[in-house]
Parts: sequence; structure tokens; C-alpha cells
Amino acid sequence: MKSLDHPIFTESIRRIREQLGVTGLDPLQQQVLERLIHSSGDFGLTPLLRFTPEACELGLAALQAGAPIITDTAMAAVAVRPMALRTLKPSVRSVLEWAPDDAPNGSTRTAEGLRCAWQELAAKDVDQQAPIVLIGSAPTALEALLDLVSTGAPPPSLIIGMPVGFVGVSDSKRRLAVSGLAHIRLMGSRGGAGLVAATVNALLRRAWLYQ
Repeated sequence: MKSLDHPIFTESIRRIREQLGVTGLDPLQQQVLERLIHSSGDFGLTPLLRFTPEACELGLAALQAGAPIITDTAMAAVAVRPMALRTLKPSVRSVLEWAPDDAPNGSTRTAEGLRCAWQELAAKDVDQQAPIVLIGSAPTALEALLDLVSTGAPPPSLIIGMPVGFVGVSDSKRRLAVSGLAHIRLMGSRGGAGLVAATVNALLRRAWLYQ
């Protein structure tokens, strides 16, 4: 079998599993949870993690089919690229590449960047695999994506929705929960670039090992 793991990582996961005990998650969901805990040191994430049916499987299939990864921040993109390069080598870009220099009135640079990115990506070949979208910092970007899809824009292959903070975060997560879109999310105020990166890195690792 292919190997990506340093012995320290392997031992860390063993200890995490030992402390977690039985979670009731399926094997793919369990790997996501383990990676989140490994990245954060926080077992308190366990009861906050939510998956739509077959979200992990849909993410694996999308990555193996060449789906690009779109992040809300440069920090998240930086955290994903090393695993991306070691595995399936998907494109990894931040919506800030499309963002205006200044935030429009009533919006944010990240939300506007996502709208521009989605407009460009939607204009490409319809046979191209839809992106996986990572939202770890900007609930406004998550809201913008949900607005676009609700008005007929193509949906992403998977949303990893873990914006962190206190303003607009809970509302955006509640809206994601009832959107009908494939997603992985964290309840409450926790999230961040490191956690969305850890989630997709778990999927990249699995997709590459078992392709």
C-alpha cells in the first residue's frame, strides 16, 4: 500500500482513536474527525461535526475525477497545497484571486471574489468536475455561494463549511444545513482555515491511497 504518513502522525492517530473510543461514524467520516483532532488538539470537535449522506464519498469521487479545490482564504489554500501536490495534484486556488481591491458596500472582498470565481468557473466546460469549496473564515462567502446556487448556478461537488467566529457564522451554518447540498460542517462558532484544510486533506489522502 502507498504511504504518506510520518511515524509521528501514525502514533498520533493511534492515540486519538484510543481516546475517542466508539464514535458511530463510518470509516471515512472517522478519518475526517481524526484529522480534525490531530490538527487542532481538540476532542471537543467530535459532537459538532456533521455530514450529509455520502458527503465523504462524493468528495472522494470528485477529487479522483479532477475537481479543483476553491478556498475562501489564502491561508487555507497554503495549508492544502502540500497534500494536493503529494497526492492527486488538483488545482488549489483562493477566491481572493478574483476579489476586488476594496470591499463593495454591504459585502466583503471574499464574498465578491467567490461570486466572480463562480461566474468564471460556471462558464467553463460543463463536463468539468465541479469544485470542492472550503469556507473556513468567511460566512459571507458561504452565504454568497448558497445564494448563487439557489438562483440556478451550478452547485459545487462538496462544501466544507466551517467558518469561524461570531458574526454571521451560526446563520450561515444553519442555512448550509438545510440547503440540500453535499457538505461537511462544524456546528457552533468553531472552524478556521486549518480545519477546512485538515478535512479536505483527509479526503485527498484517502482518494490517493485507494484510487
